[in-house]
Amino acid sequence: MKCLIKYCFILSSFLICSFSLYKAAPAPIRWVVMKGGSLKVKGSTNINTFACEITGYSNPDTILVYKSPVQEGNIPLQGKLGLSVKLFDCHHAVMTADLRKTLKAKEFPQMKINFVNLERFPALSGKESKVRGVVDIELAGKVKRFTVNYTFRLDNQRNIQLLGERTVNFSDFGLTPPRKLGGMIQTDNELNVEFNLTLRPFN
Repeated sequence: MKCLIKYCFILSSFLICSFSLYKAAPAPIRWVVMKGGSLKVKGSTNINTFACEITGYSNPDTILVYKSPVQEGNIPLQGKLGLSVKLFDCHHAVMTADLRKTLKAKEFPQMKINFVNLERFPALSGKESKVRGVVDIELAGKVKRFTVNYTFRLDNQRNIQLLGERTVNFSDFGLTPPRKLGGMIQTDNELNVEFNLTLRPFN
């Protein structure tokens, strides 16, 4: 009987210590994507350069930031952007049509950017904070993971201005760069992708 009482006492002490040490995971920080964001792709051919963009992004998206006081080197994110490929505008009718066709806009109407993580939480102030992060980009039915260079800055309204930049290739998504005039005009494989977002912190 004494052994049983002693065992119960030890077990109870262990459970009390366990519960006292346990701390619930902190609630994620919410960054609400505000209207007016944009996505731009820049490329070149053997004779000139071009820039195509989607402006006025207005989907009501939210990015969740799972920040922990003891966490280092990996801040998980949850959230994605869905952009209509048919909204790409190259400010030249033929070039716009060629890009949409190359990106298979009819078969795969959306380009998606899924946020995965940040290497560290940005120093949000009026000064720029450079941080790298990981995203999954889905385009033309293919998903590819990339490391993105971010620039964070807090504006006068206390909103977060976010610039993300990454160089990708048409071939990353199984696409062939457009060609014209029997191959005389050839688009380079490489594209520079740049997206600008305004985020409102909401806790």
